[in-house]
Amino acid sequence: MGTTTGGIWVLAEQEAGALLPVAFELLARGRKLADAAAAELVAVVLGESLAEDELRRLVRAGADTVLAVESPVLAHFLVEPYAACLARLVRERDPAVFLAAATSTGRTAMPYLAALVHTGLTADCTELDIDAGTGQLLQTRPAIGGNILATIRTPDHRPQMATVRPHSGPRAPEVPGRPGRIEHLTPAAGDLASRMRRIGFTPAADAVSLADAERVVVTGRGLRKAENLPLVQGLAEALGAAVGGTRDVVDRGWLEYPHQIGLSGKTISPRLYVGAGVSGAIQHLAGMQTSEHIVAVNSDPDAQIFRLAELGVVGDMHEVLPVLTRKLRARAGQGGGEA
Repeated sequence: MGTTTGGIWVLAEQEAGALLPVAFELLARGRKLADAAAAELVAVVLGESLAEDELRRLVRAGADTVLAVESPVLAHFLVEPYAACLARLVRERDPAVFLAAATSTGRTAMPYLAALVHTGLTADCTELDIDAGTGQLLQTRPAIGGNILATIRTPDHRPQMATVRPHSGPRAPEVPGRPGRIEHLTPAAGDLASRMRRIGFTPAADAVSLADAERVVVTGRGLRKAENLPLVQGLAEALGAAVGGTRDVVDRGWLEYPHQIGLSGKTISPRLYVGAGVSGAIQHLAGMQTSEHIVAVNSDPDAQIFRLAELGVVGDMHEVLPVLTRKLRARAGQGGGEA
């Protein structure tokens, strides 16, 4: 199965044979670590039958080697065969570092893998670096409810494993002609056994996916009650945006958990973030602070959200949002397109 030993590994996720954007976010982080450690960067991708040009994208984005593990059983994520295939690769090739995204796949597969290979795992990291003195991976993540940042090491076990919050860093650019090799691997039959089977998939009913949306309208406790949600949804519709909420909003049952943004929810990095009635608790800010443009509407001029906002409106969201929505819709009508 080859002789690649050591190095910095990243798990590149795919869906229906197409690489997901988070794979390129991991490659950006992995390339930086590999350069600091003078190590090889290896991308591991599991799937059914992966097109050569799609795999070559990983090389163009920074991978020195791509390990493509292919079987019909791996077409869709199932934790037991995924973890077993990864564990075999880890035992045979002994990577120094193995990173994955803190997606539903990464958050499920990596703890399982860590248990199989008897190593540790740091979840939901926001920063990663290599200690120049020891060569150890420095894994930084929020702790104690997001009030401090903890840097964690794994001095005695390998690989050093971490999951990284999606949208917490840029994607690696693809450089045409960049050299690298691709290995197609066939997993052992015993590694494909599973006590679970996939019987179907129902996608989220949201018109716009929160994680990938370029525009997001987020509401907080200032919403006051669930019956006021149409205010937020109307603005989101006018902007072609997804709807998100703070933990308070989800805990009160005004929005469901998939809409939650923050340490205990999703991390987003849209081009436009509009916060309506969001105070800006540190746990929420950790999930949206990499947004390109931040607009905040809050009646409290001292709200924490204004420290990050590019444009702040001190006012009652229940008065501001209807006016803003009407003006956006009027502008879209005049221009014949999206607001």
